[in-house]
Amino acid sequence: MEPGSWPAARPRPDLGPYFYEPTILDGVTPDMACHADETFGPVISVYSFTSEDEAVDLANAGDYGLNAAVFSRDSKRARQIANRIRCGTVNVNEAFSATFASLDAPMGGMRSSGIGRRQGAEGIHRYTEVQSVATQYLLRFGPHWGLTDEAYAAVMTAAVRLLGRLGRA
Repeated sequence: MEPGSWPAARPRPDLGPYFYEPTILDGVTPDMACHADETFGPVISVYSFTSEDEAVDLANAGDYGLNAAVFSRDSKRARQIANRIRCGTVNVNEAFSATFASLDAPMGGMRSSGIGRRQGAEGIHRYTEVQSVATQYLLRFGPHWGLTDEAYAAVMTAAVRLLGRLGRA
């Protein structure tokens, strides 16, 4: 494959609509477009690695982080690795449908792969504009009604000294 080029897609008829066959790319190098771009197709690039740290570094390289998958016979170890990968969804021993089918799980990319989340409790926030409003009723950060600044300072100083003697400050 020429650097920066994509493999020729082979559309196949399926009951009228066309689809592209799943494609596995091996030998992908950083100078190829499919190395760092999101493909949004049935395409996966395979990379060799010699350590778990190198695998995580490869997964976190680049600008995109929509979906990742970790395959291992040791599920606990795979989950530990998955937690280190900066992607919106990471599946263990499965390509994408485990997280995609979890309607309560937030979906969305990290880094340059989209913004925000859909699905799950986090997904509803994209339709809201959050505002905080608070009222201080007991101890205000300033003089209370009727106190001068000097009187307030004296009361607060005495309160801090008392708390210090009681071992609370």
